[in-house]
Amino acid sequence: MRELTGAVFVSIDGVMQAPGGPEEDLSGGFRHGGWVQPFWEEQMGPFEDVIMGEYDLLLAKRTYDIFAGYWPYNQDDPIGAKFQRINKYVLTHCDEPLGWENSHKLSGDAADAVRALKQTDGRGLLIQGSSTLYPPLLSAGLIDRLMLITFPVLLGKGKSIFDGPVEPIGLKLIDSFVSGTGVITATYEPAGEVPTGTFETKEPSEAELERRKKWAREEA
Repeated sequence: MRELTGAVFVSIDGVMQAPGGPEEDLSGGFRHGGWVQPFWEEQMGPFEDVIMGEYDLLLAKRTYDIFAGYWPYNQDDPIGAKFQRINKYVLTHCDEPLGWENSHKLSGDAADAVRALKQTDGRGLLIQGSSTLYPPLLSAGLIDRLMLITFPVLLGKGKSIFDGPVEPIGLKLIDSFVSGTGVITATYEPAGEVPTGTFETKEPSEAELERRKKWAREEA
């Protein structure tokens, strides 16, 4: 079975829209495109190992359109040459053909389509961009590794990695790296249900019991 890795550039407040340039994605009035570049350096830790490794891409349609308008025309870049060669699997409800070579359309429910794709033979899968994929695929337990590359900015608004509802899941940190410009890369794997506990060492006070009752009434 193919493993699926999501490697995502995010701001501290979880925005992942238009990291690459000012004109990349202006939807929703976003005006801070290109927020990754000022913090980029040669040593970006485990992300460099992932992006230069062997994989096929899994993309949502908007990210596919952005990539298809850029990477085929930048073949002198080793990433552009790689993206040209590998398979691009695109989740879309659109009927228009996918013109970029080695592109393949996935239709229907996102989780069902990706589950079927993972069961085929081939290279591992890597999500780039594609904010809409994370809520359904995380909720379905289909992302085997989540790499959050967090840049030291607050963007206030924009497309987020968690724009949709996500089922609760525990995560285990398996690797971390801090760049010289303050970019933190944390890599996680699923770890079952969310663990919980308490710091209480005594029976709750009357005031605490009353608070619980009050808040329960307000929630009802």
